[in-house]
Amino acid sequence: MGIIMKTKLYLFLIATVVVLSCAISCGTTHTAAQKAEIANEVRQKINNLEFTFKANYAYPTSFRSINLTPGYEVKVSSDTIESYLPYFGRAYTAPIDPMDTGIKFKTTKFDYEVIQGKKKGNWIIDIRVKDTGNDTALFFDIWENGTARLSVTDSKRQSISFTGDIELDEKDK
Repeated sequence: MGIIMKTKLYLFLIATVVVLSCAISCGTTHTAAQKAEIANEVRQKINNLEFTFKANYAYPTSFRSINLTPGYEVKVSSDTIESYLPYFGRAYTAPIDPMDTGIKFKTTKFDYEVIQGKKKGNWIIDIRVKDTGNDTALFFDIWENGTARLSVTDSKRQSISFTGDIELDEKDK
């Protein structure tokens, strides 16, 4: 290898180390106390069944992932569930109203079960909606750092999944 090639390789390695160091140091970091506070808040929201899931990505069956614009969410409380999510995929029956797209409903008739996940700091929430006109189930997989995955099954459509975050108080963001 010539001296010019070695110099270019050396400069490339230095530039790579600088960029990676900056990327790591510029990322969001939380202290142990902040992480514990976030985990406690997520745990409390799940135990009270009072949380809002903010969707960031959609994962339709047999399609590539889709980055979502802000505003898509599912609000869960002990007596009401409000869903405002998009839908991408195959519908087995067409809706009567062509404007009735997405996974959009508000219900007070549902069953739910909260299960401790396989790992510490993980919860599975199974919600079965009773009054949307079809069999709809929401399966939340929530982690103590506030990240979550939602899988939606519906008897009239292919299933779809979403990833996102559990909304935290402003002080924790």
